[in-house]
Amino acid sequence: MDPSKIRKKFGRFRILVIGRANAGKTTILQRVCNTRENPEIYNSAGKKIDPTVLMASTERGEHDIENEMVFRNNPGFVFHDSRGFEAGGESEFDEMKAFIASRSKETRIKDQLHAIWYCIPMDEASRSFTEGEIKFFTQCDTGSIAVIVLFTKFDALYDVAYAQLKSKGASMEEAEELAPKHAEESFAIGSQLKFLYHSKDIRRPPKSHICLPNMDKDDADCGPLIKCTAGTMDNEVLQQLFISTQQTNLELCMKYAVERKLLGVFDSAGTTASEAHEEIIGKLGLWFPHIRTVSVLILL
Repeated sequence: MDPSKIRKKFGRFRILVIGRANAGKTTILQRVCNTRENPEIYNSAGKKIDPTVLMASTERGEHDIENEMVFRNNPGFVFHDSRGFEAGGESEFDEMKAFIASRSKETRIKDQLHAIWYCIPMDEASRSFTEGEIKFFTQCDTGSIAVIVLFTKFDALYDVAYAQLKSKGASMEEAEELAPKHAEESFAIGSQLKFLYHSKDIRRPPKSHICLPNMDKDDADCGPLIKCTAGTMDNEVLQQLFISTQQTNLELCMKYAVERKLLGVFDSAGTTASEAHEEIIGKLGLWFPHIRTVSVLILL
């Protein structure tokens, strides 16, 4: 199905973003939508409201999880922000659970929640999971909604990795070059992931996770997050909706276009070379509609 028809029928791709203030959430959303602007905020009735509700605050009653954040640069995404329960607020946690449960029961795809990004910043020494994080992965039933943990500010671990490499005899230049890879390798076998995926206390582990360093840099790459999220989608319609909505990773559009459509064309019987050529172009183009108009003009 053409992604433009998918969006018309199923709406936008809806993501709940969870994480404490200063976890880097807004920066990541800006990267995903390829913008530096702040999102526009709409209430559940579709009315635009004062953007100051986004201001970091632990005060209760100032934030509504039903509010929709939309970036003008890519209105195909709609984000919800769950803020408050990370600080231990019981009512905020219950509100978040009720929101997920309500969206899970929606019969129309456009009203459902399609993914959850749980942001956990790594800029604290000896970072362990907080009470709110453990509570979420223990008590919150997310059903079939894909939950991805985003370990934000992952570059904070580079200094630790640098010191470890230096202590093992590496030069300053070697330690600096190898620190990012060493940090990722150490984290992959570290206690945080073991606890998250294998602890008896975590009854509902995430479907996947991604480490995101340096997202505040001008050349930050959100490609790994896009790929990780796409890989968690079991529903092909949602997967195509997500991939065709994102506009920062053309390579991913091509990958899924080839895997899902091109092979099907080659396997179809009774197709001439000319027909196959036209069909291939049409089917591949469905996965990145945001550049199709430009491509047609170039061909003309």
